[in-house]
Amino acid sequence: MSKSPFLNAIRMDMRQKGYALKTEKTYLHWIKRFILFHKKRHPQAMGSEDVRQFLYSLANDKHVAISTQKIALNALAFLYNKFLQQPLGDIDYIPASKPRNLPK
Repeated sequence: MSKSPFLNAIRMDMRQKGYALKTEKTYLHWIKRFILFHKKRHPQAMGSEDVRQFLYSLANDKHVAISTQKIALNALAFLYNKFLQQPLGDIDYIPASKPRNLPK
């Protein structure tokens, strides 16, 4: 268990809703990274612009794959829409894109 009461509350909520253990771990990982990215600000004090900045950073600074960025988005959508009851609305972000490798 995490030391954070906030993350523990999210964990308990996911267990009550019947989420898979792997999903729980993945979502908590991305929620924690989101909080750390914004210098430990509480998610209730943030919104869709902060989520967009985090996703933009993943795409442009960390160079993550599109699927990784989508998983992070799903975790944050769960956090805001289901747990905090604070819908994000339209985020307006551009997903990461990798150049295609042409056969040689």
